[in-house]
Amino acid sequence: MSDHHLHLSGQRFSVEYDIHGSGEDAQRRAAILCIDQTVEAADHVIPAGVIRDELLGHVVGIDRVSDGIHRAVLTFPVELLDGTMGTLLHMSFGMAGLKDNVRLTDLTLPDEALARMARPRFGISGLRALLEVKARPLVCAVLKPLGLSPRALAELAYEFALGEVDLIKDDQSLGDHPFCPFAERVTRCAEAIATASRQTGKRCLYAPHVSGPWPTLLDRASLAQHAGAGALLLCPGLVGFDTLSSMARLPFPSLPLLAHPDFQGSHYVNPASGIAPTVLFGLFPRLAGADVSIYPTFGLEYPISQEDCRGIAACCRSSLGACAPIFPTAAGRMEASRIHEMLAFYGTDVVFV
Repeated sequence: MSDHHLHLSGQRFSVEYDIHGSGEDAQRRAAILCIDQTVEAADHVIPAGVIRDELLGHVVGIDRVSDGIHRAVLTFPVELLDGTMGTLLHMSFGMAGLKDNVRLTDLTLPDEALARMARPRFGISGLRALLEVKARPLVCAVLKPLGLSPRALAELAYEFALGEVDLIKDDQSLGDHPFCPFAERVTRCAEAIATASRQTGKRCLYAPHVSGPWPTLLDRASLAQHAGAGALLLCPGLVGFDTLSSMARLPFPSLPLLAHPDFQGSHYVNPASGIAPTVLFGLFPRLAGADVSIYPTFGLEYPISQEDCRGIAACCRSSLGACAPIFPTAAGRMEASRIHEMLAFYGTDVVFV
């Protein structure tokens, strides 16, 4: 068996895992991750040469974090990435995600790999320019509850827009129900918001929830932009991160994208496994092309900490090659009484939902 056809550059990306157990457990499981996250084969069938020496993951360090938790940093060849989110998710946590006591906590890509990702079309600066809001936090209202008619939702959207919010998004429960068809809802709500915006002189972007299999989702997104929607809401946990990436790359529709965390909770709620919130709600949506990442803020009914939210905001806004900074959010049925607290915590580059 020959691996002479493999020509690897030597450039690698790094992935960080928290491994629960003893130091010996961490050493053993890190070594298994090197194989499982690449060739996923029994050690004795891996041939000598480039595959064994360069293609497999390399453990570059294992440090004790606390009693029973060790942080392992592994590197992998950049040639294992292809610019898609599916491959990135697979390479960073594909097989590891099937096991307990392993948690993905960080991911670092070289600029070459970052440049191949979808990346946000607008980001913070582009969204502010669209809304002509230079510095303050943005405010997003939500159309709910499920069960209202398109006419009732449009009336609610009109009232929100008269109140001069910046964004109005569908609740993620709104789809294409017989009592609230997608096309009618989006058309009515877009028209109502446009009417209110003419009265206030203030722009407001409507983000309908687009869902379904790819051809249907694309049709709905196109219909939404033609109807006057100013943004789109997607749930990558339901439709896939590559669907979000595809929307960010398309010449049309070409709207700001809001990523909602629906169906992603099981990835982070167990602190001993899954994916850290900083990566799941910060880094992944940004790499996939979201302009706003929605997630529950701390102090509510969700198992997410203040430190988690600080890390998510940092992942959304820190320097990341050619990947524009995006808006983190303060969301999850947060009450208006916490606005000042959230402002002090997040600063002004945040969306209050």
